[in-house]
Amino acid sequence: MARERMQRFQFLDPGELVDGDLRLALALCYQGNAALGMVPSYEFHMRRVPDGVRLGAVSLRIGESEHMIYVGNIGYGVAEEHRGHRYAARSTLLLVPLARRHGLTELWITTDPDNWASQRTIELVGGQYVESVLVPPHDSLYGRGDRIKLRYRVPIGPESGTEQGGSAARFDGAGAMA
Repeated sequence: MARERMQRFQFLDPGELVDGDLRLALALCYQGNAALGMVPSYEFHMRRVPDGVRLGAVSLRIGESEHMIYVGNIGYGVAEEHRGHRYAARSTLLLVPLARRHGLTELWITTDPDNWASQRTIELVGGQYVESVLVPPHDSLYGRGDRIKLRYRVPIGPESGTEQGGSAARFDGAGAMA
């Protein structure tokens, strides 16, 4: 059933995803791989608006599998030289409307226990810590050395009270908290 559902997955046009000096450029739509627990995902490059410089990447994963417990709906990475501008948090908030269009009312975001920057990013977008989980040896994350993941829930449904989800921070076009 999961394999059939992945084959029928319909990607949507994400529209223009821009926040000040940040633009998300769709790089890939991945149909997933049920055998590996991989769900369909949108893969975006984070780009600087004035010159198109690549700042990092962000993914929105749609679906359920055991692997999703450890990777979550959102994954991001910002190049070291571009950190400190809240690009990951701003990218996550830009993806909320697309996630809602796929019927999601919450996002799950995971991180490593020692990744303080990612934990802060998750808190900035309204994430609430739920639990720590052990990565099982059969999961691909285990093979790369991950043993524990912190799981956060980000409410994004209409009842969350804001356009961009929960008690998320607001940013001006330069990435400062508004």
